[in-house]
Amino acid sequence: MFDNLCKFLAESFSEDYAAWLLGRPIKLTKLSPTELSLEPIRADSLILEQSEDLVLHLEFQTEPDPTMGFRMLDYRVRVYRRFPQKTMHQFVIYLKRSSNDLVYQDSFQVGETVHRYQAIRLWEQPSETFLQSPGLLPLAVLTQTSDPALKLREVATALDQIEDNRVKANLMAATSVFGGILLAPELIKTILRSEIMQESAVYQEILREGEQRGLLKGKLEGKLETIPLLKKLGLTIAEIAKELDIDVELVNRFVANQNN
Repeated sequence: MFDNLCKFLAESFSEDYAAWLLGRPIKLTKLSPTELSLEPIRADSLILEQSEDLVLHLEFQTEPDPTMGFRMLDYRVRVYRRFPQKTMHQFVIYLKRSSNDLVYQDSFQVGETVHRYQAIRLWEQPSETFLQSPGLLPLAVLTQTSDPALKLREVATALDQIEDNRVKANLMAATSVFGGILLAPELIKTILRSEIMQESAVYQEILREGEQRGLLKGKLEGKLETIPLLKKLGLTIAEIAKELDIDVELVNRFVANQNN
């Protein structure tokens, strides 16, 4: 779900992400990996956007990945083959705090070939920029802070000022999911309004993913795998059981097992 959320935010609020990463609010459009020829590597986590003169490549990571450097080089070469005149900017954005040396890696070398890119650790980023741009608000809780709950309250205040209810609902749902990296669902629910989130495209996407898992793994198993995401959105056990059309006691047992 993190991959889908990051893609949704970067594509829906491309100017906010360009302003943050490139220093100017460039209007970008989605670039499909299929345009780069060859079979994509982990295209599920890949975000490519372009303007007339540049390509922005983003990889959001919750955990360190030892293959990241090679992947960045590989996509740089693919983009050069397809768009030799375009400048390319590549960023790996780490969501979850880690002391692993891999989150500090910003280059890849094979023989005499050295490729460099930028690695951003959200927990080291100041919050101000994130609190001022709608598309970055869901990530603000993961930025530099000694009190994530207080930061989430600041985000909630900023979200309440958004007049478009559809945009507000989507951003609130995304904030809830990212907030779940650091905070308990029960606390998130006291800060964010779950009834608004249930109207969002993000919420519907979570349910759709649950249905797809059900088709692949068996209906009940797919529904059970959806429970943690719905909890991150602040739904109660009863609300989850009703939404997924399963027994309350079954949801209770699943949550209890997850907590053990």
